[in-house]
Amino acid sequence: MMKKILVPTDFSETSKNAANYAISMARSVPGASVVLYHLSDKIALGSDSSPVTESEDDRKLIVGAALEQMSDDLNAADVPVTLVSEGGSSLVECLSRYVRHKGMDVVIMGITGATRLEQIFMGSNALDMVKANVCPVIIVPPNAQYREIKNVMFTSDFKNVESTTPLNSTKNLLNAFKPVLHIVNVDHEHYVEVTEEYKEQRTRLEKMLKEFNPQFYFIRMYDFLDAVSSFTADHAIDLIITVPRKHNFLSGFYKPSHTKKLAYHSHVPVAAVHE
Repeated sequence: MMKKILVPTDFSETSKNAANYAISMARSVPGASVVLYHLSDKIALGSDSSPVTESEDDRKLIVGAALEQMSDDLNAADVPVTLVSEGGSSLVECLSRYVRHKGMDVVIMGITGATRLEQIFMGSNALDMVKANVCPVIIVPPNAQYREIKNVMFTSDFKNVESTTPLNSTKNLLNAFKPVLHIVNVDHEHYVEVTEEYKEQRTRLEKMLKEFNPQFYFIRMYDFLDAVSSFTADHAIDLIITVPRKHNFLSGFYKPSHTKKLAYHSHVPVAAVHE
């Protein structure tokens, strides 16, 4: 079950929105709790970009007060919230270590929009956390607000589903909400009919997720994002589950993964679960 929720924050509006989403989600999952996690860089910069020297104790006091204020602002009296501040230089490494040591079930992070070049060259902590593959990561778009998760879209390429579907993580996520499950394949190559191979993969996936009574859809559109966006609107999708695929450098450079596209462009949260 998705009971132990980790939310990194840098006190930005994006991270505060993700924390609000996490608190609301926790309210809908019996026994769920939230950890607000802040990573303090050893070097702080002043308004003129010059280093600010603070003692470790001073830094802890400032960050602790900020976390307390953020917790108060979330109105989370009915949700167990733990405040954690650590020092370090790599957010992803520190989060990954915390997930492993504390047995966290899911990380919820915000992501900001970016230009095409920024997406290619800068990346994001949220996507880097997905790549770390330590637990499911739910990426919350800017301004997205939590609503009861009644309809979930699971995107699948219908290739070797038994070996590429992260069954335990997917079931844990679905069991937390008991939604209607829509399994969607977007493919521009099979315009006329679904192939026998696809039918076989559907049968296998249906068997794997039978307790959720999945509904299947084969969408014949060239643009993956357009297809997902239309389906999300038409079926009132509350959460999209995607399975990241490994790409080599060139393919990742010229053809961003579906997970990356969804992370930057989806208007509903995206849950990345690994094989």
